[in-house]
Amino acid sequence: MGEGQKTDLKNACLGIEFGSTNIKAVLIGEGNNVLASGSFRWASSFENGYFTYSMEDVKAGLQAAYREMKEQVKAQYGITLQRVGCIGISAMMHGYLAFDAEDRLLVPFRTWQNTTTTRAAAALSELFSFNIPERWSVSHLYQAVLDDEPHVGAVARINTLAGYVHYLLTGRFVIGVGDASGMFPVESDQPCYDRRMMDLFREKIREKGLSWDPQEVLPEILVAGDKAGTLTEAGAALLDPEGDLEAGILFCPPEGDAGTGMTATNSIRENTGNVSAGTSIFSMIVLDKSLKDYYKEIDVVATPVGKPVAMVHCNNCTNDLNAWASLLGEFVGFSEKLAGQESKASEPGTIYPAIYQKALEGDADCGGTVVCNYIAGEQVTGIPKGHPMVSRDPEREFKLANLCRAFLYSSMVSLKIGMDVLKNEDIRIDRLVGHGGLFKNGDVASKILASALRSQVCVMETAEVGGPYGMALLAKYCLQKEAGESLDQFLEKKVFQEVGIRTSDPSDEIAVGFDTYTENFRKLLDTIRKGE
Repeated sequence: MGEGQKTDLKNACLGIEFGSTNIKAVLIGEGNNVLASGSFRWASSFENGYFTYSMEDVKAGLQAAYREMKEQVKAQYGITLQRVGCIGISAMMHGYLAFDAEDRLLVPFRTWQNTTTTRAAAALSELFSFNIPERWSVSHLYQAVLDDEPHVGAVARINTLAGYVHYLLTGRFVIGVGDASGMFPVESDQPCYDRRMMDLFREKIREKGLSWDPQEVLPEILVAGDKAGTLTEAGAALLDPEGDLEAGILFCPPEGDAGTGMTATNSIRENTGNVSAGTSIFSMIVLDKSLKDYYKEIDVVATPVGKPVAMVHCNNCTNDLNAWASLLGEFVGFSEKLAGQESKASEPGTIYPAIYQKALEGDADCGGTVVCNYIAGEQVTGIPKGHPMVSRDPEREFKLANLCRAFLYSSMVSLKIGMDVLKNEDIRIDRLVGHGGLFKNGDVASKILASALRSQVCVMETAEVGGPYGMALLAKYCLQKEAGESLDQFLEKKVFQEVGIRTSDPSDEIAVGFDTYTENFRKLLDTIRKGE
């Protein structure tokens, strides 16, 4: 590789995202193509009543994902990576990381999966006349206050996971407006926390006799394109313990996975939307005006530049499907062993496509088979804790195709229930883009989703690179934006102009079948509620 190519790598941009099952690093070049990537598998644990990740795993996973990406750069280009143009950190939104004045973590990280903040979320929603979901950071903070947890008096700052990692690497206590909007409501016309609601919350904190100001414990808000600090010497040593990475590299504002999903799917403009489907599933519809009312099923958050977004977030999507795929794979492997055969039929690369293809053979309404995929509680439907189960109509045939179809329907049905609420609002959706693990196996999932929502669904050829790619694009925008160039202009003209798109149109047959499945799913939830 020549010297000119080395210089090009120095202008490359790195996005690192902490997802629920993977930490991924993606390095993109001048043409926005992926030059190298790295990943680290991890999972939350349930400890002392909370879903959490250890901070040791945060650091180890960060290093492992970066190291694998760095090794790919060395192998493919013959370069020891020392510098890039800009870095961006993204992560699962919401949750609760609380620190004292000495930067000591006060309680283990409480993730977005937790549904332990019901009282706080309800009280704040009523106080603000604005929906505050259970997973938002302010819900976790206020629940700790209501419960008189010993640590609340020592709170000096709270953060999201993306904001925390950004702080470790840069020393800057800042956050992108999209991620901030999942901590505390933000103003609809400027990047700041909602002043009316902050005054109301501040009074509640004073009533509890606490000395800290909630405005001061939250990170400073920045928007896409702002410069958010540079890599410190300590940050460089943390990210690359081998010591090759140089300090001083520019950082863009840290963002949540919702913001990177919007960016990766070119869904930043008004009246565009996307559906991210992996461990959780959520839709993001960029609004051209404020909602007329507020709904417990709908979050109002923000794009990376601060435009209001109607978000339907469901805690449960593919985790139960993954468990079934593992079980079916185990059964296939056991059967092959008994028959004295060996093949790859039991491996994930075979099992998942088989489930998707078999689902196509099922009845449009899944033949009375219903799967509740709730590994965790689900606020959208009012189920407080996980309750996975399968129900079937004894008068109809129980067959594999219907079960496989129900796996896919169950991963989307809670989102449909939430999206149906938006029918009360005059909202136009010009385009809905799907991305995430659910859409990996052909167009089966996108066809079902298009039918369930009765809206055309597009899947881009870049869909699988997802959030870390979106974060790398935000870093690129920070590094290379021209004067007066908006983020949507940058994405439309310089990134997605020639990206291939597959489009799925709704099927009337599937739509009617999905409606019937939704009715049966609601009945199953009623049964679950009665049993609790």
